Amino acid sequence: MKLARAIHFDESDQRVFANPARTGEWCISGGFEFSNWGDADLSGKARQAFSNGWLGLETGGRVTFVAVTQIESTEVAELIEALAQHFVTFYGAPNLAAARPVAEAELDQMAELCEDHDPNTLLTVARELTPAGVHESYRVIQPQDAGLEQFAIHATPDDGSGSA
Repeated sequence: MKLARAIHFDESDQRVFANPARTGEWCISGGFEFSNWGDADLSGKARQAFSNGWLGLETGGRVTFVAVTQIESTEVAELIEALAQHFVTFYGAPNLAAARPVAEAELDQMAELCEDHDPNTLLTVARELTPAGVHESYRVIQPQDAGLEQFAIHATPDDGSGSA
């Protein structure tokens, strides 16, 4: 299975997002955050998060680029639990049991978006408000076009062993 991790080419996300995602954290679209937004909500850094920010699943921060990466099933299960807890804590889901299917659907949607792309393929998201709600579109940048080996900063979470 494939999902996507936050990737940074420079420090711009640190300036444009109120809460930037951490390099290497797993990400989803996170468009649900904007489901009740209107034009009045779209200003400053909130506008930037709405316009093109992926949601980091550890920090709740936003990032402009994500890179497609393999993920282990045990990690997916952990992400489902973390996202379900996020829905309980921040969005008023009544409990984890009610939130889990929604969290799983969000991760399934991201996996579907990533499944046909090679590792290190970059993805961007663009959102706009429409009369029907939030519309998301995605751009794909193939690894050979991106030159990741020259510019990307990849990170893996520290496993606590102290070695990198």
